[in-house]
Amino acid sequence: MSSSYPFQRALVTGASSGIGEEMVHLLGRAGVAQVLVARRGDRLRELAGRYPNVEVIEADLTTAGDVARVEQRILDATTPIDLVINNAGFGTSGLFHELDVDRLEREVALNVVALTRLSHAALRVMMPRGRGYLLNVSSVAGFQSAPKLAVYAATKAFVTSFTESIAAEARPSGVKVSALCPGLTRTEFQSVSNSEAYAAQYPGFAWTTAQNVARDGLRGVAKGKTVVVSGLLYKGLVGAVGVTPHAVRRRLAAAIQRG
Repeated sequence: MSSSYPFQRALVTGASSGIGEEMVHLLGRAGVAQVLVARRGDRLRELAGRYPNVEVIEADLTTAGDVARVEQRILDATTPIDLVINNAGFGTSGLFHELDVDRLEREVALNVVALTRLSHAALRVMMPRGRGYLLNVSSVAGFQSAPKLAVYAATKAFVTSFTESIAAEARPSGVKVSALCPGLTRTEFQSVSNSEAYAAQYPGFAWTTAQNVARDGLRGVAKGKTVVVSGLLYKGLVGAVGVTPHAVRRRLAAAIQRG
């Protein structure tokens, strides 16, 4: 099968569900070889059975040892990876002072530390050879404050800023680096983050599908777009953020939570 993407082999973290799983299907149908990374090995093996040339790495990326194993796979030149997708991540909903701080630490470890280390491994091998793609999954939540999702929004602000910076560094080498910023997307995120009540405040038209977000992300990184915002609604909202005073945005975010 000929590929509609310029990738030969992709490594996808958080591949067992949601946006990551949809990327696996899109890449698999296009004939791209893959390395799937997630905690749920049974789910990964089920996905791997649907497509040829798929490896599975069962790993918990909140732990240093498992992050190191995935780093080594990215650095392995025998079967090189030319697309790394840092999709793994989770959130925690609630008042910051009432939340489990150990869980918040794991959230930062996954959303920030693991992503940073795997991005480093990707660029370390891609930039010298002058070719490759790195896609970091962020969120429109990172463009403004998010009461009751404070740590999640802060980690995604890091992801977007960090990705924009390394994209500029990588551009002269020919390596393309993108941040994918979805809005509200129906995945397991809502149940894992305990944010069903938070999500219920938003109307149906505000929701995007994981398949559309995955498609936009793969297309965006293939084209070398630095920031990919999925969906017309969220493109407009992100544009409005740039012209709305910060204090006004902060009050609006707080009002949504009170409502």
